[in-house]
Amino acid sequence: MNGEQLVVRVVDLVGDAYQIGVAQGEEILSTGLAAQLELLRVMTRNVDAEKAKGILQDVSPSLLQELHGMADAMKMDLDTVIRIYSGFDYPFPDMGCTALAQNGYYVRNYDFSPNLYDARLVFAKPTDGYCNVGLSQQMIGRLDGMNEKGLVVGLHFVNSEHRGEGFIATTVVRMLLEQCANVEEATKLIAEIPHGYCYNYSMMDSSGATVVVEASPEQQVIKQMNPLVCANHFETGELKGLNRATAENSIRRQHYVGRLIDEKMSALSAYHHFNDGDSPVFFHHYEEYFGTLHTVVYSPEDLGLIFGVGENCEPMHFSIEDFMDGTAKLPESIRGIIKQG
Repeated sequence: MNGEQLVVRVVDLVGDAYQIGVAQGEEILSTGLAAQLELLRVMTRNVDAEKAKGILQDVSPSLLQELHGMADAMKMDLDTVIRIYSGFDYPFPDMGCTALAQNGYYVRNYDFSPNLYDARLVFAKPTDGYCNVGLSQQMIGRLDGMNEKGLVVGLHFVNSEHRGEGFIATTVVRMLLEQCANVEEATKLIAEIPHGYCYNYSMMDSSGATVVVEASPEQQVIKQMNPLVCANHFETGELKGLNRATAENSIRRQHYVGRLIDEKMSALSAYHHFNDGDSPVFFHHYEEYFGTLHTVVYSPEDLGLIFGVGENCEPMHFSIEDFMDGTAKLPESIRGIIKQG
């Protein structure tokens, strides 16, 4: 198949927050991620590190300790690392993603640019939080993920023009995965976190409960949805006025996925449908920050994960339980193909 190869590293992190931070700082220095440092430093030079530090101390002290570890490993001052990696008051480009949750599984495509993609599938076993697996962004953040209790969370960008002083969604997802056991706990915590932009958060837990939290810097609105279908626009009357003027693509994707509910797909068939390069929910516009980078299926009941990179990728199967008990055989990387449309 013609196209560009995309390689996602598989990373396992075990220890307390500081130790995990040290491991990630060393990873940055030893991989291509170090090349982004100067650009990220410029992009975040106006971030108020002291304010971010104070908020993290209240809502996620373990993440603050992780940033301490990263700073020590990279031999950088803590304030600089907080500015670059905490996700507080951070400028972030548009992205897309489409999710469906039903029949005990949650399937999702993530659409963005490979140039700004961490390309890391992270298995983490912190001593001070729930074990979890997910795709990272800005190292400490998560684009989507599932924890040992079966809570699944994914983000869906809505609008960057309406913003406030707060965290980007990737940091929010990470906090929820490490601190919350179910949808109820997650919707409570998300209301305590300052939000920088407009995002949807789609969630599912081991009981089968599914919700979408529509979140702006000013308020969060909870939508009970079962089955759940979520894309990149708000639907509630309180927030739909904050949608981008060009939300038609998101609306079309949501309507299409809604029609898939009647097909009663299994988790594996849902993976193949979303990962098919010809699927209406798979995109090839990588230069416009809207190309599908990964397809993932989380199964909260058995803590299983199906994952693939790029299009028509042979699915990889993983288990959080295997990772927790030390029997998981994790590859060093997963490869796939992306083709510019």
